[in-house]
Amino acid sequence: MRASNFDQELEQITIQPPREFSFAETLHYLRRSPAECMHLVEDEKVYKLLQFEGKTMIIEISENEDGTIRVDFVKDAPDSAIAYQHVADYIEEWFDLRTNLKPYYEMAERDRLLRDLAHAFHGLRVIGVPDLFEALCWSVIGQQVNLPFAYTVKRRFVEAYGKSVEWNGRLFWQFPDPKTITSVSVEELKKLQFTGRKAEYIIGIAELIANGYFSKQSLLEDFQQAEKTLMAIRGIGPWSAHYVMMRCLRDPSAFPIGDAGLQNALKKRLGRQTKPAPEEIRELFSRWENWEAYAVFYLWRSLSN
Repeated sequence: MRASNFDQELEQITIQPPREFSFAETLHYLRRSPAECMHLVEDEKVYKLLQFEGKTMIIEISENEDGTIRVDFVKDAPDSAIAYQHVADYIEEWFDLRTNLKPYYEMAERDRLLRDLAHAFHGLRVIGVPDLFEALCWSVIGQQVNLPFAYTVKRRFVEAYGKSVEWNGRLFWQFPDPKTITSVSVEELKKLQFTGRKAEYIIGIAELIANGYFSKQSLLEDFQQAEKTLMAIRGIGPWSAHYVMMRCLRDPSAFPIGDAGLQNALKKRLGRQTKPAPEEIRELFSRWENWEAYAVFYLWRSLSN
């Protein structure tokens, strides 16, 4: 765990990130869509609605001059030191601050495909989706559609069934609770531009989680078993399973081999006219063992300005 200091009188947390962390790269990723509804990036600060122990609060995340991460509570604040720690833990998980990237950079330095990316985007970390239901829904919404449309559908879903808090003239949203979605019909989701099949998947996932079929904690116990559990869920194929394992469960070896963005990034890095075949992608990734998720994230980053 990183060093975190709490000042309940100032309603503030200070987090000491690892040396291999770039707040600028974090902001770049979090800004990737103007339709994002789960956080706001403005004036080099990140705003997000969180809820712990039944208390809802809006946090502002920024970077101090000394490189530490500053967290201010702009609407409501925790009532206890334990709650402050929960918020710090959430940010550390969200930004993946607990992973030691030195071995990754040592490996990348010896690799012709990753070396330049490691230099250009140094300090970039796999920005996570800590909530399992949100990660699963996003992996379904994003299947076989372009990113702008996926963000539009997610926003409609969140605004239709999530809870919001107003601050400074804006609404900040919580992702819908699985129990809420169990009572939603396929036809209602189709009005938000879900396909009928995806609507069925989302409702089915909500029912599984609400009924305790699995939880994030149970999936974290064994990554191999987690993949089997996820793949057994209707609507979750290899791409979705590995996406969730990479961004929510933090499996370092997860990578969605069929991802179009990954394939395009490799095509670009290899100087090809066509995308590499799955067999070649597997062979490339075999030399990045236990760092596959980070290789994917850096390759994705290479596609954006």
